[in-house]
Amino acid sequence: MPEYFIGLMSGTSMDAIDAALVDFDFQPPRLIATQQLEIPAEVRESLELVIRNGDITLEQLGQLDHQLGQLFSQTVQQLLLQTKIEAAQIKAIGSHGQTIFHQPQGPHPFSMQIGDANLIAEQTGITTVADFRRRDMAAGGQGAPLVPAFHETLFRTEDIDRVVLNIGGIANISILPSNNNTPVSGFDTGPGNTLMDGWIRQHQNIPMDKDGKWAASGTINEELLSQVLADPYFSLPAPKSTGREYFNLAWLNQYLSGTIRPEDVQATLCELSAVSIAQAIQSQVATMEVLVCGGGSNNPVLMSRLQYHLGKCSLTTTDSHGVPPQWVEAMAFAWLAKQTCEGNSGNLPAVTGASHPVILGGIYSSSSK
Repeated sequence: MPEYFIGLMSGTSMDAIDAALVDFDFQPPRLIATQQLEIPAEVRESLELVIRNGDITLEQLGQLDHQLGQLFSQTVQQLLLQTKIEAAQIKAIGSHGQTIFHQPQGPHPFSMQIGDANLIAEQTGITTVADFRRRDMAAGGQGAPLVPAFHETLFRTEDIDRVVLNIGGIANISILPSNNNTPVSGFDTGPGNTLMDGWIRQHQNIPMDKDGKWAASGTINEELLSQVLADPYFSLPAPKSTGREYFNLAWLNQYLSGTIRPEDVQATLCELSAVSIAQAIQSQVATMEVLVCGGGSNNPVLMSRLQYHLGKCSLTTTDSHGVPPQWVEAMAFAWLAKQTCEGNSGNLPAVTGASHPVILGGIYSSSSK
């Protein structure tokens, strides 16, 4: 019987929930089917208010947690309907949840994801693993990034030093040395799409700069680029992680002065992502190959600028290795659920800074027995 797991992912763009059905009987794991459910505008607006302003009552927070739990459940149900696979054939669901705050520093570090896993388990009839980040933080880690362990499983090779670059709202890298005696490392490099998405939403009321066309219409403002690249986050040593709590339009506004055309700001934000990612990669390893996944892989302007700054390094997407870029993260949480259910650790201390490997997440059984 196939060893099926489902991974659920809702990223910083908050536009949709991705579900990936993965068969772990194969090595490497095989993506069997996918499903995407758009997050309704009213839920997205409520999430935006929470993340942008922290302006929410406990009642509203509880309602959002419930609404998202229902949406995650619906995504799984639609996936099963599409594939005609019974819930009983799924070993477990790994649900990342929707991050609403990530604060890995300070005296009381925490990371909060919502999307009630009790509802997912109850409504789908499938054991659900959720709340992956906080156990790593309890062990002194950042709670992020968690995907490098899966990237190692899927993409590490003895033939070449390789980096897997995920460009979501925030960008993160997994450094996969060809020498098996050298541990995998990785960290959040800074903004991926989040600032570009926020800026175009503010000026054109659309969720994203499709194909980077607006950025391509502008001119990079070198003075602004120099200022934003001087932000202390970029020079922090790893382990490090970040989110929209830090890199947002309020952060950007502190650097804006005078009159800069909106399209020039967009071009500069695109360049900021490209330069900060390239510098992070080059500071760690003399890699010859970078595999890109996440929504940013669909932005030809960003990819072109990345290639420019990475020089002779090969830059391709994970498609070149048979894994569609959009689904790598959802697959990762299917894998993390498998690790948890089997009593295996899912974090890499060299990545997160945790004191030791830990079993991640809480298990919400499909049965009350």
